[in-house]
Amino acid sequence: MEYTQFNQQSYLSPQEIAAENARFITKVYGWMSLALVVTGLTAFFTASSETLLTLIFSNRLVFFGLLIGEVLLVGYISGAINRLSATTATALFLFYSLLNGLTMASIFLLYTSSSISYVFGITAVSFGVMSFYGYTTKRDLTTIGNLCVMALVGVLIASLVNFFLQSEMLYWIISYVGVFIFIGLIAYDTQKIKAMNIIGNEGTDEDHKEAILGALTLYLDFINLFIFLLRILGKRK
Repeated sequence: MEYTQFNQQSYLSPQEIAAENARFITKVYGWMSLALVVTGLTAFFTASSETLLTLIFSNRLVFFGLLIGEVLLVGYISGAINRLSATTATALFLFYSLLNGLTMASIFLLYTSSSISYVFGITAVSFGVMSFYGYTTKRDLTTIGNLCVMALVGVLIASLVNFFLQSEMLYWIISYVGVFIFIGLIAYDTQKIKAMNIIGNEGTDEDHKEAILGALTLYLDFINLFIFLLRILGKRK
């Protein structure tokens, strides 16, 4: 039987490596799912509270402050993950998902509940299919991932420009391009997360932090795909 050496001490068969990778990606999906639940419940609760709605959406300073805080928090978690303890990384990730829920409460004000549920279902199925492809394919998706990242930069710039132009045509172009970008990123990021798993450190703090970073990446892919699909398929109130 063929064996692969890791850390010059332990030897694992291909079957054992595959099993450890499967357990790792299961942890990633688990943390991502928990974060989605936190975001969804927070958004629903916020949308049901006149006090919170007034506080967040009647004051641009508060709303944009939350958005900027979210961006900074994601950057901090990603950049400082090696210096953070596993507990701190987990707490910051869940706190980010809560902050995101506060700002995402706006979707309940703009779209019907039935269309939100419908689009969420489409997003979940699309995510599942593309993540499965990224996990199982033998094809190197690096080129696709790089193209998606470059296209995402273009979408961000176009979105900033359209914030001032308010062009309906550009709005729809951004929405459709955004869907294709995150469809590709889901597959690419899943493959990248699988590859970054260090075989042999299962159960350690480093393993836990790897899972949290992977969950954050896929969480962002899921949320952004959901938002772009909602812009296209959601039924406005």
